[in-house]
Amino acid sequence: MKIAVIGAGNVGRALGSTWARAGHAIVFGVRDINREDLKALCRQIGATAAPSAQAARQGDVVVLALPWSSAEKAVKSLGDLEDKIVIDCMNPLTMRGGALELERGYTTSGGEAVASWLPGAKIVKTLNQVGADMMTAGHRFETRPVMFVAGDDDVAKAIVSQLVSDLGFEALDAGGLKQARILEPFAMVWINQALFHGLGRNWAFGVLRPTAPSAA
Repeated sequence: MKIAVIGAGNVGRALGSTWARAGHAIVFGVRDINREDLKALCRQIGATAAPSAQAARQGDVVVLALPWSSAEKAVKSLGDLEDKIVIDCMNPLTMRGGALELERGYTTSGGEAVASWLPGAKIVKTLNQVGADMMTAGHRFETRPVMFVAGDDDVAKAIVSQLVSDLGFEALDAGGLKQARILEPFAMVWINQALFHGLGRNWAFGVLRPTAPSAA
């Protein structure tokens, strides 16, 4: 599958590199395709780079890996992506009073905003629940970490769930895109523990299942 990763920061590079190792063709969509670090990455993993709108047209799936502060302008500049599967792995983060917070939540979500910016696209919210370092580490866990997936199109969710699985995560269906309203705050739990309470970045969420039925 050809995956257009829009953005080549920490998250975009991690996702692109891991999917390339899984056998997918990667095209990075960026403003400056002549960056030396990007050229080096493309050589290393066998990817290509193109202006963002062009990359989005090439991809079977488009992945949004952009800072929220610049997301609206960048996403709208991608052009018509009607019927295209679009993975939104962004969190609507902002700083308020010196603290990192969600810019919106509970009655709406960043995922729903993306859907309004790309009318007709099949938006799937996922890959927002851990940091970039863990996006390359799914296969290293003794028990597969989980990643929740939300979207309104079941076929798109199934395709994205397989891509999530290719990263080493167990994909769990969270329901429709509206559930981005809980997945984005859920990401703040990871951020809180990773950055402010000493757990660090080297962990992910998991589901523990009993090995035998309860006798009760």
